[in-house]
Amino acid sequence: MPAHATTVGSAEISREAGYLDRAREALRRMRADVVGTETPEHVSSDSDEVWFNTMYRLARARRREELTDLPEVPLFFGRLDYEPGTVAESDDRIYIGRRHVRDEAGTPLVVDWRAPVSTPFYRATTQDPHRVRLRRRYGFSDLGQLTAYEDEPLDHPAAESALVAAEIERPRSGPMRDIVATIQPEQDTLVRAPLRPSLCVQGAPGTGKTAVGLHRLAYLLYTEPERLTGGVTVVGPNRSFLSYIRHVLPALGEVSVRQRTVEEIFERTVTGADPAGAARIKGDARMADLLRRALWLHVREPADDLVYLQGSTRYRVDRGRVARIVADIRDSGTRYAPGREAVAQRLAHLVLVQMERRGATPDDRDHAAVARSRPVKQVLETVWPRLTPEQVLFRLLSDREFLAVAGEDLLLDREQAELLWAKPYRSARSAKWSAADVVLLDELAGLTDRTASLSHLVVDEAQDLSPMQCRALGRLCAAGSMTVLGDIAQGTSPWAADDWATVLGHLGQPDTELHVLDRGFRVPEEIIGYAARLLPHIAPGHPAPTSVRRSAGALRVTATDDLAATVARECRRHLDGDGSVGLIAADDDIVALCAALDATLLGRDENAMETDRLVCVPASLAKGLEFDVVVLAEPARIVAAEPRGLNRLYVALTRAVSVLHVIHAEPLPAALAGDDRSG
Repeated sequence: MPAHATTVGSAEISREAGYLDRAREALRRMRADVVGTETPEHVSSDSDEVWFNTMYRLARARRREELTDLPEVPLFFGRLDYEPGTVAESDDRIYIGRRHVRDEAGTPLVVDWRAPVSTPFYRATTQDPHRVRLRRRYGFSDLGQLTAYEDEPLDHPAAESALVAAEIERPRSGPMRDIVATIQPEQDTLVRAPLRPSLCVQGAPGTGKTAVGLHRLAYLLYTEPERLTGGVTVVGPNRSFLSYIRHVLPALGEVSVRQRTVEEIFERTVTGADPAGAARIKGDARMADLLRRALWLHVREPADDLVYLQGSTRYRVDRGRVARIVADIRDSGTRYAPGREAVAQRLAHLVLVQMERRGATPDDRDHAAVARSRPVKQVLETVWPRLTPEQVLFRLLSDREFLAVAGEDLLLDREQAELLWAKPYRSARSAKWSAADVVLLDELAGLTDRTASLSHLVVDEAQDLSPMQCRALGRLCAAGSMTVLGDIAQGTSPWAADDWATVLGHLGQPDTELHVLDRGFRVPEEIIGYAARLLPHIAPGHPAPTSVRRSAGALRVTATDDLAATVARECRRHLDGDGSVGLIAADDDIVALCAALDATLLGRDENAMETDRLVCVPASLAKGLEFDVVVLAEPARIVAAEPRGLNRLYVALTRAVSVLHVIHAEPLPAALAGDDRSG
């Protein structure tokens, strides 16, 4: 059985607290060493040296930020005592924390949790102790004061860790915390999975899939930095979600990771909006073929021969030969812009061959001059005109006849009618592009020219991405790998997938390894079981998740004749306890309920979860968030608000980690009816 020491004044805790103070002082010294490192006073005007010094300063600034001490975040959370002779120069004892800390002699005081020597902290068992004699866990106050420890000898079976359970169940407020001290073996396997192949985690509510994805990224940045030089990015469903997770990676020492919504990835400004029907079609996978056709319909047969005049000599390439060149390059699978350049180069080559036959000796400069000449450009503008993605999409959405040709056998007549702008803009420059248009423009940009690839992409809530959004993210990481996270049962968008193979195919990652997390650690069993009543209706055949947490009284269902008054009363009552409270309701109802409480509405204030204990959450923004207490108002209204309303309700029901309080005036949805835990 684990031995516990929970008295703050005990000698052992005092000794360990002294070690913590020593480690904090060492971290401050490490940061001071970086702050004191300056670039040379004299910097030459040489561009290479200027570039080097700029990169040097940026690297040092990033390193300073990485070494910033966060007083409320303990420097270490565990200790391993190895068998004698296992770990050199450490007395066979290592302290495990969120970052590496060393003393002035270079001796490690705290070892990064990602280091190989730290792995047994998560994986050692009595059956396979990894040469570990004893595993120690620590408890800390909210202010970072060491208050307890728990020892687990590895020579006999141990009871469940009380400190791990306490940390998982600890009341929370503010954004998501890291789980580095409580990572479970099945989670650790995914966190430490290699960079390739890509990884997809199907995770039921409360299984920690988002945390696993973020910790995996931190692990890869630590173990594979040379393979991630192309950059890494986290993609989330909305700004509220990204605000919720934004402190996890910095707490683990990773401060340079970009976090973006899908719309922000494309770096184009959204100025327009689509009707629901048009938005749905624009996300459909058929749009990829439609856009490809629309682009290549601009490649045409030549009207005349190419005639190049040099002095009094004319060099002619007949239009039949020009047509064959165009057809050969078009059929080669090239992108549009390189193909256009290839046509110019081939035409120039044929002109130079004729020059050589007349006894001239043209060189590369002559070849380039011919390729850039007016006659060649005139032919190109006829057979292979220069185009921007905006020009192509503008024509497609404003020209009925052009759309009909491009969309033949792809889109129904009514779908084409829905795609067309009701009132076309004057030009591509004046057009107002919607969020769906921005994705289509990115598809056209990929067809036009090659784009740079990230090294790694973490995509959360991926089950809700449209096929076209998936394709765009796939291009963004075409040469890299991905961590794909989500839950098929929580799909709420018009394009929500029924299986991961479809999503991964659109992402261009068909060989991704799929892993399932179905054991929840945060959402109590009573709440999970209640929400699982919806699964036969929203995800037939999908296995019901389980939970390791048993918490009597976690679920309350209250019927009322005065919804607003009851919601307000219960929210205030729950605020008398500890932790965060989230009020979730249908989007059309939440504003009025929030105003009655004089509370903060998520969506209007992205920092609400960091600054307020009570946050009002539109159901459409609830995905991925967690609260100690959730007051869920009027489930039937959430269901009625959208075609996949039952899926949305499943999401809302699984946001609570301690108490879920369902309050309703209308009858409950049939799938939930019959519960007797009223209050």
